[in-house]
Amino acid sequence: MSERGVSESTQWALLIPVVLLAVLGTIQAGIWLHARTVAGQAAGAAAEQVAWSRGSDGDAVAMGRRIAGAGGLQDATVRIERSAGTVRVTVSGRAAMIIDLGMGTVTEFALMPLEQAGR
Repeated sequence: MSERGVSESTQWALLIPVVLLAVLGTIQAGIWLHARTVAGQAAGAAAEQVAWSRGSDGDAVAMGRRIAGAGGLQDATVRIERSAGTVRVTVSGRAAMIIDLGMGTVTEFALMPLEQAGR
């Protein structure tokens, strides 16, 4: 075997793991960003339901969990807080990461004004 062949195989042996880590990292980032988007959409939908008085808080929580679950968020929790004419809905859950290094938990919130009666 020539020295050139040994040099090329060494280069490939070093390059392939780096390329695979970059691809895996890109996929992980995409999964995490998708989970954040899903949590934000679930929080927004639940906040709209509460703000426009279209059902109880329990209905809004159920809808937020349903949207989060349909988007792939695991162990989703929905919290509703009312204060000074506004509603804040917080959705938390875990992204279905390929390799979870402790960064799979996402939390997003939506803040909306409550509808005034008689308007």
